[in-house]
Amino acid sequence: MFNKILIANRGEIACRVIKTARKMGIATVAVYSEADKDALFVDMADEAVCIGPAASKESYLVADKIIAACKQTGAQAVHPGYGFLSENAEFSRRLEEEGIKFIGPKHYSIAKMGDKIESKKLAIAAQVNTIPGYNDAIAGPDEAVEIARKIGYPVMIKASAGGGGKGLRVAYNDAEAHEGFSSCVNEARNSFGDDRVFIEKYVLEPRHIEIQVLGDSHGNYVYLNERDCSIQRRHQKVIEEAPSPFVDAEMRKAMGEQAVALARAVNYESAGTVEFVVSGATKEFYFLEMNTRLQVEHPVTELITGLDLVEQMIRVAYGEKLPLTQADVKINGWSMECRINAEDPFRGFLPSTGRLVKFLPPKETTDDKGTTRVDTGVYDGGEISMFYDSMIAKLIVHAPTRAQAIDRMRDALNGFVIRGISSNIPFQAALMQHPVFHSGIFDTGFIPKYYPTGFDASMVPHDDPALLVSVAAYVYRAFTDRSASISGQLQGHERIVSDSWMVVRLNKDGNEHHPVLAKPIPGGYHVEYKGKSYELKSDWKLGESLFNGTCNGESFTLQVERHKTRYSLFHWGTRADFMVMSARAAELLALMPEKLPPDLSKYLLSPMPGLLREVAVKVGQEVKAGEKLAVIEAMKMENILKAEQDCKVKKIVGEAGQSLAVDEVIIEFE
Repeated sequence: MFNKILIANRGEIACRVIKTARKMGIATVAVYSEADKDALFVDMADEAVCIGPAASKESYLVADKIIAACKQTGAQAVHPGYGFLSENAEFSRRLEEEGIKFIGPKHYSIAKMGDKIESKKLAIAAQVNTIPGYNDAIAGPDEAVEIARKIGYPVMIKASAGGGGKGLRVAYNDAEAHEGFSSCVNEARNSFGDDRVFIEKYVLEPRHIEIQVLGDSHGNYVYLNERDCSIQRRHQKVIEEAPSPFVDAEMRKAMGEQAVALARAVNYESAGTVEFVVSGATKEFYFLEMNTRLQVEHPVTELITGLDLVEQMIRVAYGEKLPLTQADVKINGWSMECRINAEDPFRGFLPSTGRLVKFLPPKETTDDKGTTRVDTGVYDGGEISMFYDSMIAKLIVHAPTRAQAIDRMRDALNGFVIRGISSNIPFQAALMQHPVFHSGIFDTGFIPKYYPTGFDASMVPHDDPALLVSVAAYVYRAFTDRSASISGQLQGHERIVSDSWMVVRLNKDGNEHHPVLAKPIPGGYHVEYKGKSYELKSDWKLGESLFNGTCNGESFTLQVERHKTRYSLFHWGTRADFMVMSARAAELLALMPEKLPPDLSKYLLSPMPGLLREVAVKVGQEVKAGEKLAVIEAMKMENILKAEQDCKVKKIVGEAGQSLAVDEVIIEFE
């Protein structure tokens, strides 16, 4: 077996590969950019080599620097992870020439399947079902519109070298095809160095089902069942699960055999994924693409099969045979993965960067009820950079049934503490509670359909508000009791703690007042609210973020945050802000005048930190609602800012190429 391997990647996947290599007794080398010098994966690796500045094109995408690091450290093989150079055929070929093993498929397989246009032609030759479309590179936006009309709307515009939702747009009319083509070309050029774009028919009510395959250098192939990745936002996966609630045994076999046929056609060696789009109505499936690398969502396959896919990739690269046949592949239970991203779901999912003031993931556990696993590359106090993608962690669960997996994921989300930046945990929690998701009958249009105007707090109403009120009373009473018990108070001025309180829930549209009684009992407090009793017991300590306890014997986990006189509780995706005070103090609070925020409607503000790529208007220009104003690039994605109403441009403040902070002014209107 290899003595030492280099990981040509960063973040979560670098940490993931290091863990398996360590288990196998293989030493590891990390390569890192200047922005990642304090990253977790750098600390975890046995050796680390700096390969350049923060920008990927000057570090992680430079093959020469990675090959030089291999020679410097004596690494015998390279695991590319996903993204960056993982599907770069030239990089694989260069390593082979240097006598360094690429832990992935051969360069000719990558070249054939990494190119979406050529891979579709190969799929047709291998008798794999394919989607109707135009399979050659398109010259410009006008030609894209002409082709889209011939195919018939809606169409999908895709970068030939694309992946991860980048370089992909769905167009329903000429204007969207024209604009979508330009955005795809720009994203593809910046992310992959290849701006070729093609168009194919967009399948309505589609499900995104992918088949994991493994092949070795001895001609052995297996498919490791399917993953359902239909819950997507802007074509990026949000939740993945295995198996799929939609796929039956007959479909699984048919899709698996076609996936293996395609892998065999290109002499595929290593782990790879064949993606299919499946009609929800007819169950017809069509080849989308083959990802010639490890997938982000590979853990769900690992948990239902018991295989370590990174280990299998390393063993295949070393020349070993697959340890199993198709008959050995089983499905054990149900697994789900939530991608925890640095984005603000309450502000249109805009990227959120900065310091992780607190990062406390749920504990990784395996018991008779299942498994909770966290794959991450960050740590408490670390930084989320604007230079790379937005994923903070992958939260993965496994349980005997789908319903139990959902319950376990809900509990894990409740216990995932992230402060300092925004995350999509509230949105993930809302999805886990949605009845349509529970039903298993959904498609890739699920999020646009059920969240057409975005996401806000009203979409995650708490089904047990009495629990939140009671915990707010518990927390305040605990702080008050501690204050009253502090020694050294002036004689005659000792604090007398009342049992009667007013819990004020602070809402955007008006506050709610809840009179409660909170009395100490062994191990907690007895709370009376609206004529009902709630016995809350917990070993929670003042100042802790996680509140694990029981309410009338039922266990629960929520998060607590104190802001001087206010308390924020986080549970099932809901954030509830409270103040607790006497009834008289609550009356005075209601009489205080409300301070109105300043009017910022005359300005276009940057909704995120990023790079201002383009200002699309000029001073004096009359702009109609929906017109493009500016383009900001953040976390490798283009974000187009459009006018919300008709207006006239008074002043251009931002310049193309400028780095922007959140809420920095770009344009001022009349």
